[in-house]
Amino acid sequence: MANDQTDPSLREVTDFNVEQRKRFVGLKAEDIGRITAVKDSVVRHADEHAAAFFDYLTQFGEAASLFRNPNALAKAKQLKHEHLLAMVSGEYGKTYVEQRVKLGSLYSSAGLDVRLFLGAFHRLMQSIGDTIAADRFPSDSQSAFQHFTSINKIASMDIGIIVDVLIAERERIIRTQESAILELSTPALQIRDGLIMLPIIGVLDTHRTRQLTDGLLHSIRANRAKVVVMDITGIAAVDSKVANHMAQTVEAARLMGAIVILAGVSPEVAQTMVTLGVDLGRMMTMGNLQSGIERAEEILGYVLSRARTKPSAAQ
Repeated sequence: MANDQTDPSLREVTDFNVEQRKRFVGLKAEDIGRITAVKDSVVRHADEHAAAFFDYLTQFGEAASLFRNPNALAKAKQLKHEHLLAMVSGEYGKTYVEQRVKLGSLYSSAGLDVRLFLGAFHRLMQSIGDTIAADRFPSDSQSAFQHFTSINKIASMDIGIIVDVLIAERERIIRTQESAILELSTPALQIRDGLIMLPIIGVLDTHRTRQLTDGLLHSIRANRAKVVVMDITGIAAVDSKVANHMAQTVEAARLMGAIVILAGVSPEVAQTMVTLGVDLGRMMTMGNLQSGIERAEEILGYVLSRARTKPSAAQ
């Protein structure tokens, strides 16, 4: 995966990453020997094992998105077949891990849930285990168990890689959505030259307040704003951390050459800020948004006058 927000071991597969994953699952030389010993049996039944994986998924509506996309499904089946061949190849280096990342990326783009993937993979391994026991060790259950255990170590490594990809992609989507929501919930609007307004609605927590500050400072620079009206009419309450951070936001804007007017301060918020001992010395506050905008225009030198209505001819 080439996404910068994913785990480093997934963005760039290194020899260290690979060896580390092998150590995590306890893969040793004797395991590789057992795996290659049953390679022919697994390869001969590869289509059967792959079918077990996808047949499991067909039972669940949550996997429907994969089956509705013929191209993605065909690609997934091809990669799964290649995966099975690679599992018993005895070669588990960078290329092997990169192929698993590619498979995980495909599952992620198809919206495959982690839990469904784990269930389907368990079914695939069950199919492999049954085949090894029947083909190679019909009367030696201990040897069958030993050989299957060795393959299962590779399977555990594969599960770790693919689940890492699925979770990393899901977290990336969540972060993207959160960022979009934050941008929509705190848009900086240019009212006129030198004046921007920041309406804030909903719950303010420390994380959102920091995001708000970053967005506001960028907007001040982009719009060359001299005055900012921060409308907090929609904020019912603030805690000490948020109140102090708002004061810091006002100070940061001042350092960038902009005056911040806090408009729509409710009695509850005002009382909280006084009780918490927030420094209000550098804050300009107004009771409502209209008063805030009028004060901002005065600071910028705008003069408002009511248009005079011309008398009618009858008068």
